[in-house]
Amino acid sequence: MKIALVGIGKIARDQHVPALEASPDWELAATVSRHGTVEGVESFTAPAAMLDARPDIGTVSLCLPPLPRYAVAEAVLRAGRHLMLEKPPGATLAEVHALCDLADRQGVTIYATWHSRMAMAVAAAKDWLAGKTVREGRITWREDVRKWHPGQDWIFAAGGMGVFDPGINALSILTEILPEPVRLLAADLDFPANRQAPIAARLRFSRGVEADFDFRQEGPQTWDMEFQTDAGRMALRMGGNRLEIDGRHRQGADDIMGEYPALYARMARLVSDGKSDTDLAPMVLVADAFTLGRRNTVADFQF
Repeated sequence: MKIALVGIGKIARDQHVPALEASPDWELAATVSRHGTVEGVESFTAPAAMLDARPDIGTVSLCLPPLPRYAVAEAVLRAGRHLMLEKPPGATLAEVHALCDLADRQGVTIYATWHSRMAMAVAAAKDWLAGKTVREGRITWREDVRKWHPGQDWIFAAGGMGVFDPGINALSILTEILPEPVRLLAADLDFPANRQAPIAARLRFSRGVEADFDFRQEGPQTWDMEFQTDAGRMALRMGGNRLEIDGRHRQGADDIMGEYPALYARMARLVSDGKSDTDLAPMVLVADAFTLGRRNTVADFQF
């Protein structure tokens, strides 16, 4: 199936393009970007031009930042094309609900992706937790914004999500694996004095679960979660790729390269089956954090 990729930035080059090149299901037939191209692939600078020129492309994958994404997503759906959304699926819950309703009316597939759910040990962790009682949990999600988003000021603009851009990955795993859902009880959000989105956050959920997100970690990155249950202790490390039970390695490794190929395989199945996948539970928790969060002002941040 032919697919177009809109937004040729770091995440597209690092993950989407290699995944599509290796996919047995997809042919990357066009790209849309004001600044980037992919060698050997027809390129456009405007989504409308691509949609008009390539009616043979039935699916579009959007890798744009959240704020400008809605207008492009709406145009894709109105053109009768299937739509795949990089996480988070939009800047607000209302606009994502509007896109889901439009996709349903148009009879096309929409897929709100959560790449961390495709990490190699997440499914096993979910199976292990099934039927168990979670007594407490601790999530530590700390990474270096300068490494993963070099010079990308949009991430600290209003609507850019700040530390919740990676933090929502942790929440996507949390909402996938827990046998019963959690709700947010309280949040502390650290905003640099010169920015409009938080650089760190500490969250407290029901069921004794806490989370610590930070965008300022240098050196080795930390993407861990640990849960104490009535049947022992489970840990997911390396962003959900390594499972430990009572301190012993059970499954997985430290490789995160399989997540995006799995997303595109999932998209192919959804299109083939005429279905959609739009679970917004991780985004709801982020919205609740901004609603309940206590704002703390911290030092200026510069890239």
